[in-house]
Order: sequence, then structure tokens, then C-alpha cells
Amino acid sequence: MLIVSEIIEKLKDILSKDGIAGKVFDKDVATALDLSQVNFATMKNRGKIPYSNILDFCARKKISINWLLYNQNPGSLVDSTDKYWIRYYPEINVSAGGGAYENDDSYESLEVPQYFVNMLGGKENLKNIDAINVVGDSMEPTLNSDNIIFIDKNKTDISRDGIYAFTTNYGLFVKRIQRRVDGKFDIISDNRDYPMQILDKSELLIVGKVVSSFGMVY
Repeated sequence: MLIVSEIIEKLKDILSKDGIAGKVFDKDVATALDLSQVNFATMKNRGKIPYSNILDFCARKKISINWLLYNQNPGSLVDSTDKYWIRYYPEINVSAGGGAYENDDSYESLEVPQYFVNMLGGKENLKNIDAINVVGDSMEPTLNSDNIIFIDKNKTDISRDGIYAFTTNYGLFVKRIQRRVDGKFDIISDNRDYPMQILDKSELLIVGKVVSSFGMVY
């Protein structure tokens, strides 16, 4: 079982070895995790672990997340695992609808190889990337059911044509979006068995642009 107080003490040890003079306080940990002191105190009192912030902290410090959370692969605090991880939401399905980012704790860490990191824009961009599942055949042959797609949440400008993940009143979808001359947008399924839709920008909440994909391995 993960105990928040133990993780915080480990973070304090890391910060003390990282050059912070004197005793390290909770406020120093909050700053290192890019959290306000109020949010940090609330999470600590509720026993809630800010996984996303800790993952970002470990990436910056080149510390094994497995060592920090589970005491696996102990060693030097500056040892890098030489591995790269992306937030993967296995319970979220896109294209058929019905998905949403409702719980920040519902993700897993998905390891990706170096060449894939380069393709996604480098390791500094990994914090902007989420991975979710595709279901259905509406985007075949470009995207197949059970593919994992990688979404760059920083890329939400749909004035640039591309494939985007977005929500409407009917759920979460992945489609090709093209701007029309009248200011509206064509919502296109690459599978021509599905009709094109025309929507106003106000009807779309853009999650991000699909920047890559690969098939799920069982």
C-alpha cells in the first residue's frame, strides 16, 4: 500500500540532497511538485497522491518512479531508468463515445521507446501527451479498433486541419476536422460508410490533436 507520508519524506530527502539548505518543509515539496500549499495540504490530509505531478518531478530529476513509489531498483538518486513514460487511460474509449477524463488517478504509465519519444517531439513534450484507446471502425483505415492513439493536449487549434480527439454532447470522438469557408467545421470519418457532419466550433471541446498511434498488444 502506498503511504503518502512516506512518499513525502522521500521527496524531502531528494530535495535536501538537491541543494536546499536547512530543513525541508512541506511547502518546499509543494513548490517542487508545482502545487499550491493549499492543494498540497488537502491532498496530504486526504491521503491522495498527486501522481501526475510526481511523474513530472521524477522526469525532471531523472529519478526512477518505481524507486520512489515502490522501493524498486534502489540506488543513486541520480540514476536514470533511461525509460520514457506516457499517461495511458485504459478505461477511456474514443470514437464510439462515452469516454471522458473524469478521474486523474485512472491512468497507467505506458513505456515508450526512444525513437517514439523523438517522433512525439522529444522527452520535454511527453507531459503534454496522453494515450487512449480507439474503438469502432469509423476511422479505418487510418485508425483501427483497439489502436492506442497519442494525443498532444497542447495542440487544440482546429483551424489547422488534422485528426483530433474531442467531446460533444454525445461523447468522446476522434475524427478528421477541416475548416470550412463559412467558419464551420467538417467532421470527417475516414471510413466512407459514415456520413460527414458539419458543426460549429461552439459544439466542440477539443481534447488535443492525434500525433501518432500504434496497435495494442495483448
